[in-house]
Amino acid sequence: MTVETLRIRQFKAGKLKFEIYPDSRAAGLAAAEAAASVFRALAEVRDSFAVIFATGASQIDTLAALTSMQKLPWEKISGFHMDEYVGVPIEHPASFRRYLRERLTGKVRMREFHEIDGTAADPEEAGRQYGEMLRAANPQVCLLGVGENGHLAFNDPDVADFSDAMDVKTIVLDPVCRQQQAAEGWFPSVDDVAKSAITLTIPTLMRVPKLIVSVPGSRKAAIVRRTVEEAISTECPATILRTHPDATVYLDAKSAAELEGIDFTR
Repeated sequence: MTVETLRIRQFKAGKLKFEIYPDSRAAGLAAAEAAASVFRALAEVRDSFAVIFATGASQIDTLAALTSMQKLPWEKISGFHMDEYVGVPIEHPASFRRYLRERLTGKVRMREFHEIDGTAADPEEAGRQYGEMLRAANPQVCLLGVGENGHLAFNDPDVADFSDAMDVKTIVLDPVCRQQQAAEGWFPSVDDVAKSAITLTIPTLMRVPKLIVSVPGSRKAAIVRRTVEEAISTECPATILRTHPDATVYLDAKSAAELEGIDFTR
């Protein structure tokens, strides 16, 4: 059975493509197959290329499927990740560096992987240097998700800037974002969630030619509807995805549950 036969529905909102699958595993497989297809195509014409990887619950099925595929050109991929908590050591269960070592770089042998060090003495300088390295690498693909408040990376509504002059910045996490991290089990309670993070900015993400967006689960149903329906603004940062020339959102039945009755013709 292929992802084509598993797909329930597909549609567009603006330029943004959506595909709906019966469950998170099928949606993750579809996202992984899309990524694999782009990796193979890039490997045919480039000696190396850069890819940005997200973390969190939304990426678990996608990364599991992707790292299980055979004969992908990992040896040509320079990896980056899109955010990291400030002050959270790599040993902590919520560390994004730990997450990616366990679910990505520990499973496949990449050309190289550049980590954001959230424990750096000067997070802003660490972010500036990371941004310079990322811009020079010119990433061609980004695997990402959407937060419950509509954030992309850690660009929550209060700090999101569609015209941000910075490539990477240090931000303060908003209460909805911090609650999500606790609810997903990364921290014992919301009081334990890190207060700030180093994040790629929205213009940095939007420059990437191919965006593969995994958004599974019932907790994301409301923000999926907002992403489709609301005016494009930083009140729901994910709405900017509707302007990207090549972005696809992979949903499961639970995250698509609130889409009935929306007019997708606009």
